[in-house]
Order: sequence, then C-alpha cells, then structure tokens
Amino acid sequence: MQSSEETTTTRAADIGAHPAPAAADAAPAQSSGAAGEAEATSKRTLSVSDAAVQAIRAQLAKRGTPEGAIRVGIRGGGCSGFSYVIEFEDKPPRSGDLVLEFAEPGKATVRVFCDKKSILYLGGSVLDWEKTLMYQGFKFKNPHEATRCGCGHSFTVA
Repeated sequence: MQSSEETTTTRAADIGAHPAPAAADAAPAQSSGAAGEAEATSKRTLSVSDAAVQAIRAQLAKRGTPEGAIRVGIRGGGCSGFSYVIEFEDKPPRSGDLVLEFAEPGKATVRVFCDKKSILYLGGSVLDWEKTLMYQGFKFKNPHEATRCGCGHSFTVA
C-alpha cells in the first residue's frame, strides 16, 4: 500500500542557490502577483546558504558518509520552548519530508531533510554557517522567532 504523501525534492542546480519547492508543491498565494506567490512558497521551504552547504559537505566527508544527509528540525524543549535540531541522516528521506539537494560538478551532492511538522516553524528560514572568533557552527535565521535564549539553540514563536 502506498502512502498518499510524497517526498518533495528540490535540486539547487535547477533553480539557483537557495531552493524553493516546485510550483506544483507551492501553497496557494495569499495575495495576487509574483510577490505573493514567492512569499507563500518561502513559508513552505527553507534556504541553505552556500557556506552551510560547504560545511555540510565537509562534515559528511569527515564522517566518511558523503552520500548521507543532514536532517534539520525542531523539538519541544530547551529553555525557551523549542530547540533546533541538526543531525546526520544515513537513511532515505521519510514520506512527506522536504528534501533539498545541492549539487556541484566533481563534488558530492549535499542533501538536507526537514520533516513536515518542523517546516511549519522553519518555513522561510535560512540555515547558515557562521565562523567567528567565539563561535563556529550552524545558525538558523528564522522569521518565526519571537525570542531566542542566550545559547541560541532555543526559541519561542510569535
């Protein structure tokens, strides 16, 4: 028996550096015009910066699983209500997952998975890689955040 849900796959090479779902997967626009459609689409996907793609590729290679993926999402908990989750994923995507693929010639394809419940809170976000004197790691730029705790891994929504 097949599930009625399907995995949504977006290839960055098909649409540019920051992928969005194909038109058939996009939510209906709330307002007319291309701006309204882009806004509705961005709420159902997330973007991954070039720096984050390179960091993911490096981490998967270091781990010895360049064909693996990174799963991003949220969980209840943390000091502010929700916590960001970034994990290695060696299994195929689950039914209903948003799947983003970033391919470069001569390099392993980077895949990022996000479950359908987490995308409700991560839609429109950007996953970035930040390297400063005091911090090195992934960082979400999430338009749904109302507040963020001091550690930056926990947040509340508006």
